[in-house]
Amino acid sequence: MRDIALVGIGKIATDQHVPALAASEDWRLVATVSRSGTVEGVEAFTDFDAFLEGRPEVGTVSLCLPPVPRYAYAEAALRAGRHVMLEKPPGATLAEVQALARLADEAGLTLYATWHSRMAPGVAPARDWLADKRIERVAIDWREDVRRWHPGQEWVFEPGGMGVFDPGINALSILTAILPFDIHVQQATLEVPENRQTPIGAEIALSGNVRAVFDWRHEGEQTWRIEVDTDAGRLTLSEGGHRLTIDGAEQGPAAGGAPIPGEYPALYARMAELVGAGASDVDLAPMIHVADAMTLGRRETARPFEF
Repeated sequence: MRDIALVGIGKIATDQHVPALAASEDWRLVATVSRSGTVEGVEAFTDFDAFLEGRPEVGTVSLCLPPVPRYAYAEAALRAGRHVMLEKPPGATLAEVQALARLADEAGLTLYATWHSRMAPGVAPARDWLADKRIERVAIDWREDVRRWHPGQEWVFEPGGMGVFDPGINALSILTAILPFDIHVQQATLEVPENRQTPIGAEIALSGNVRAVFDWRHEGEQTWRIEVDTDAGRLTLSEGGHRLTIDGAEQGPAAGGAPIPGEYPALYARMAELVGAGASDVDLAPMIHVADAMTLGRRETARPFEF
């Protein structure tokens, strides 16, 4: 097993990263860095530089910080000779993640820009089924309640927080994993609350007859659905990629009854593979589509939003 440190002990870390590491056969969580959060039984630091100096033998760090401060931590870790795993989105800008990728390559270190939704069990079978099909239409319907998933987290509506694209990028990460061709944003409409900086709703049209609707105000049943109409029928990924149907028939994502790992355990298994192979994985396609939507999007003022 390899030693790893977890940086940023907030909701996503405690809900997903800590349990995934506790169950991992590849990793041993030996340190955390956070201003306030800790993990029972694990050495806790409040300063990242103090961790880097005090635990030089810990060769890998997983960064669960919000996107805006993440670059400085990742750069410091790479310059200190540590492999780096990035929570999604991998940074606040494309340029900074590209700079990190170059730095990791020059240092011979692993940099992994993770997209957890790609690890949902229906995604790989969907990609395989679509590989030889003619795709006629794609519709994404991604609606959830920001108060439920990001309670009181004001940073999501600040510059760099991405607003509704924080969940929307999950859909785009699945889309770019399953389509057998490249796509690009053609137009977008962004609904921005008058008291906020980032959108709470968005509609996007992409090439290839792809349409996406994202809404962060949805208080009913949470909806994470992608429909793909093809010359061989309709493929549907629902429940964020965990359920796959073709023309309404359920498809078994785990062939032969093999156990299905959770998204985050699968991410950490992938990180172990990358470190072992001396490789990196920095796919920025989902982030490029968000950046393009922000650039091309027509902004409409929405009613004020408060948590």
